[in-house]
Amino acid sequence: MPNIAIITDTDSNLPLDLAKEYSIVEIPILIQFGEESYQDMFEINNPELFPRINTEGKLPKTSAPSCGKFMEAFELAFKRGAESILCLNISSEISATYASARQAAEMMPGKRIEVIDTRSLAMGQGYMVLAAAEVVSKGGTLEDAVAVAEDIRGRTSLFGSLATLKYIAMSGRVGYLAAGLATMLDIKPILSLADGKLSMFEKIRTQRKSWERTVELSKEKAAHRKIERMAIQHVNALESAKKFEEMLRASLPCPENILITDMTPGLSCHTGAGTVAVICVTAK
Repeated sequence: MPNIAIITDTDSNLPLDLAKEYSIVEIPILIQFGEESYQDMFEINNPELFPRINTEGKLPKTSAPSCGKFMEAFELAFKRGAESILCLNISSEISATYASARQAAEMMPGKRIEVIDTRSLAMGQGYMVLAAAEVVSKGGTLEDAVAVAEDIRGRTSLFGSLATLKYIAMSGRVGYLAAGLATMLDIKPILSLADGKLSMFEKIRTQRKSWERTVELSKEKAAHRKIERMAIQHVNALESAKKFEEMLRASLPCPENILITDMTPGLSCHTGAGTVAVICVTAK
């Protein structure tokens, strides 16, 4: 059986216990408040993140792991006996993480390191990583793992409903006036992932209607195909995620087990508290 190490970044949002089960290494995105820097997932989580954002009135900066961090991870994997490495990173349209990983791989000539731009994020990326790790655990080759990850990408959809524009306004993506008017009108934007980019897809009045539209979009994307994997991701909104799950199960042929997980700070600080998203992987 080939010894292949699977490495990703924490924007994959893979729960740590699931990553541990498949020996997946997650390199942390950095969350920076001024001179203070925290490792995403390992040193900061959403219950710690948002009180600080609300107190300071501004978002932290997020930064990609350095080339050096990837080199450390690659060197450790080879030291532990890996013959090759598959590194799957958040979309290059969103972060410089892929570029850092590529640079690290190029600085290790003679080593077999495959770096993939997933063109995805959150559990859209996470399911690609997980599928690759499953193939490797069953004795698959590096080529097999790459192929299944890229196949998963083509069958994955991601839609999310924001609870507020407050945090996007802090980022400068929309003005505070526009965000304030949206709040007054109870507008809840829907985000979608397409061509490696996360964008505002629609603006819907009221949270309930936004959730209903998010479910409808997921249903349209599934196009009557079986849904093999599904995740609901939320930002400090577990009870909302559970209610959203009820809506999904009432409208879609959901798998028996739906992964419900908190979005990690590397992404959540950009979408804001209260966000609920659904990621679906359909059958071929």
